[in-house]
Amino acid sequence: MHNVNETVLYGTHGICRIADIEERDFTGSTKTYYVLKPVKDEKSTIYVCVHNEKAVQQMRQIMSADEIREMIRNMPDEAAEWIENKNERNEKYKAILNSGDRYALVRMIKSLYLHRQQQKELGKKMHLTDEKFFKDAERMLHEEFAAALNIKPEQVLPFIMGQLEGKKE
Repeated sequence: MHNVNETVLYGTHGICRIADIEERDFTGSTKTYYVLKPVKDEKSTIYVCVHNEKAVQQMRQIMSADEIREMIRNMPDEAAEWIENKNERNEKYKAILNSGDRYALVRMIKSLYLHRQQQKELGKKMHLTDEKFFKDAERMLHEEFAAALNIKPEQVLPFIMGQLEGKKE
């Protein structure tokens, strides 16, 4: 059970604060809901029925600073596998974004980044769908890292690079 004022990662919506837990009647019967406020858009409200296991499972604890540092240390070792078939790649990347698996997000970002570099060398651009997947995955990871490390999202990449440079020494 989550608590009011707890900060969680909710699916692809990103970092949310549990503003309240209240009874609501949306479907003709009264049920208990978590009232989530996305940190990036406090005007939005997301209601998650506490009895909907699938929806509640999407409410995940934010990683700790130590967990993030460990993940960064392991980033160079994460395999970057490119999926040639566009439809398979799209399905796989949608599933990764919806799962919220942080290590899968890192592998996805790494694969897309390397593909982007290859395309650049060939004088080409990355497909728009792949670019969107890249930006969505990066946003999700950066938001969580920023919240856990108490830094701004734009400071995440320099933080990661600094951690990786420190590992080389």
